[in-house]
Amino acid sequence: MTSALPTTNERMAPDWELDYYSRPIVEADGKKRWELLICSTQTPTIPTELTSLGPGTSFRWARSCPASNVNSLWLREALEAALVDANEQGYGKPRRLRCWRGSMRAMVQRAVESLGMELVPSRRCYGLVDWLRERDSNVYVHEPGYLAGPLAPPPQPIPPVPVPLPETLRGDSWNWASLPLASLDQAVGWDIDFPGLIVLPSGTPADAWVPGIRLFSRHRGLAIAGWLSGLEPVRLEICGRQLVLEAGMEDRWLLATLPEQEAQAASEALSKARVEAGGIQFIAVQSSEEASRFEGFWILRDLPDG
Repeated sequence: MTSALPTTNERMAPDWELDYYSRPIVEADGKKRWELLICSTQTPTIPTELTSLGPGTSFRWARSCPASNVNSLWLREALEAALVDANEQGYGKPRRLRCWRGSMRAMVQRAVESLGMELVPSRRCYGLVDWLRERDSNVYVHEPGYLAGPLAPPPQPIPPVPVPLPETLRGDSWNWASLPLASLDQAVGWDIDFPGLIVLPSGTPADAWVPGIRLFSRHRGLAIAGWLSGLEPVRLEICGRQLVLEAGMEDRWLLATLPEQEAQAASEALSKARVEAGGIQFIAVQSSEEASRFEGFWILRDLPDG
């Protein structure tokens, strides 16, 4: 007996990205507005011909929350309402929900425990960040009670000391690489075992050069790629002479200690990409420098954390 094929929605249900936090608006009762924002993750790996929603579509859902009701019960009920609305719009139920803010992780975890979704603490919420920026520019500024002017920035947490990669995951060698941004539009057609592709930011010059690294391992490439896939890689950074991979919510992994001149050149290249290429970076895992296929390929995007 053959099992029934999954429906289109079941096959195509994208992950969700969530932000449950206060906004720069003071309500009539003198308290700041809280708001739940949910959007589905857009990925170029989803063939648009398999969904009736059309290319470039993304589920978006917003609901204001009174400051006195900020708790996991309100959030769970709101998530249940969002699932109903998503289903009515033709979106399947997500398997994973990415939470962007570490301070809200515990509350979100309690809210999703009975909803059958996996909570993934991650800063790979690029669609959500773009939507927040859009709302900051086009929505909140027109609301009564908007807090105009500079606000005191939240205290920045001290980043944890980067942890060296496990010996078995370091591979045989690695090198720096760069690609024109336009070539990453073709990555959906590349042969990749563990793809971590994202929709590239609009308005970025196609000829901008994107920096990245290639990791090589002839015998353990697939294992390394699988491990990296579970990390939710976010961005590459140069800290002093250290090449660091930031991942998840606050994980930091030491990839290499560089000579001073190389570290300086790499820092300049990453800073330039932040300005000219929308912060896009990449990590590739391959069996060798001559290989044409990838055990893993991730597009990263260096964005502010707050």
